[in-house]
Amino acid sequence: MPATLDILLADIWRAVGGNIDVLDKVAVIGKGDLPSIYPVTDLAVAAIAVAGLSIAELSGNVASLIPEVVVDRRLASLWFGWSIRPLGWKLPPAWDPIAGDYKTKDGWIRLHTNAPHHRAATKKVLGYHPHKNSMAKAVTSWMATDLEAAVISAGGCAAEMRSFEQWQEHPQGRAVASEPLVEMVDTGNRSTSQWLPTKNRPLAGLKVLDLTRVLAGPVASRFLAGYGADVLRIDPPDWEEPGIIPEVALGKRCARLDLKNTNDRKQFEILLSQADILLHGYRPGALENLGYHVTTRRTIAPELIEVSLNAYGRNGPWAKRRGFDSLIQMSSGIAHAGMAWKNSIIPMPLPVQALDHATGYIMAAAAIRAITDRLTDGRTSSFHLSLARTAKLLMDSGKMTSLQEMAVETQEDLSTIIEHTSWGDAKRCLPPAMINSIEMHWRHPASALGSAAPVWEAPSILPM
Repeated sequence: MPATLDILLADIWRAVGGNIDVLDKVAVIGKGDLPSIYPVTDLAVAAIAVAGLSIAELSGNVASLIPEVVVDRRLASLWFGWSIRPLGWKLPPAWDPIAGDYKTKDGWIRLHTNAPHHRAATKKVLGYHPHKNSMAKAVTSWMATDLEAAVISAGGCAAEMRSFEQWQEHPQGRAVASEPLVEMVDTGNRSTSQWLPTKNRPLAGLKVLDLTRVLAGPVASRFLAGYGADVLRIDPPDWEEPGIIPEVALGKRCARLDLKNTNDRKQFEILLSQADILLHGYRPGALENLGYHVTTRRTIAPELIEVSLNAYGRNGPWAKRRGFDSLIQMSSGIAHAGMAWKNSIIPMPLPVQALDHATGYIMAAAAIRAITDRLTDGRTSSFHLSLARTAKLLMDSGKMTSLQEMAVETQEDLSTIIEHTSWGDAKRCLPPAMINSIEMHWRHPASALGSAAPVWEAPSILPM
């Protein structure tokens, strides 16, 4: 394996508490790289390999032998983009019409307006603009730092483009640099669960309550569902993600609950009390504001394994700031470095939302390793990750010195199995990792948000 890939693989595996001695169980096939100044394909391979290795390690508890994990570079890269290929229908646009990068008086800024309330915040600061041309004119009168602050203050999402050096000196950049890639905390509780992995579907019987949205958390729960976990995603009554739900809803059931409604809160607490794993992407303090402090959650579910993430890390002045992959790329220096690499006059982000996808696979690996620890000594743990810390991992791995650009995908990359989604038939890329006799497949096709009842699957279906 390339030296950079070896380092990334070891760093991520150590971060989730893995024993370095089992890394020889990972093999990589295929060649080529996504076009980027940073080793995005190496990051994709490493993150997926660690998630796969965590499954192999868990299954070794059954077979007494850890099977080999084989990751395909090409398929890993494709899964970091889009794995679904619609047949006779089109995916909705991934971006709101005015989301994007804009030239300010002194630099560049990215506005993220996909969610209605984020779009409303931008409108409050800059006025109504139906298309990018009029928005661009409004932005040119602002200094980037001032506009970023104004949009954030209004409750929106924005990020000034900073260089790597500027980010290193920024208070939030320094805070992120001081955090581990995966923060692991022993809850102090011990599990009495009788659950055991099965040979062919290692996660069958595990209940995963997924409160995450765009995009890392849904990637994590999609992976867990691929190996048999019962994943139930819960969204608020009015939340939609039309551009990405067909991609990430694979394998899970999607329900809605209003956590400000008394009856819905009771049902949520029933679900939480029976969950093995909770995934959430709330900013620090957000769950607490809903009445679910960590002590409350552990009272409801003492043996619960929690894996959470946020955008900018748990410490520093931006710990509670809203953020997404594209914004982190602007803040942390990635888009600036790409701009210089391409000799471009506009910001050049990564070719895929690599921070989201990589963080998602690392979240899945952390959850699975926690299950392994629970089997070993009853220990239960919680974990925290951030997109900004994953960005640091990628940037610290160094810039690409040479690039064998990946060829355009072909039909051979696609599965022959037709997926009957809520929107129509589609094909999926073949799974990016192979683990001997352990097949990765999904029981449920991708389905619309709110299409399922907020109950666990049989035989544990609960009354409403």
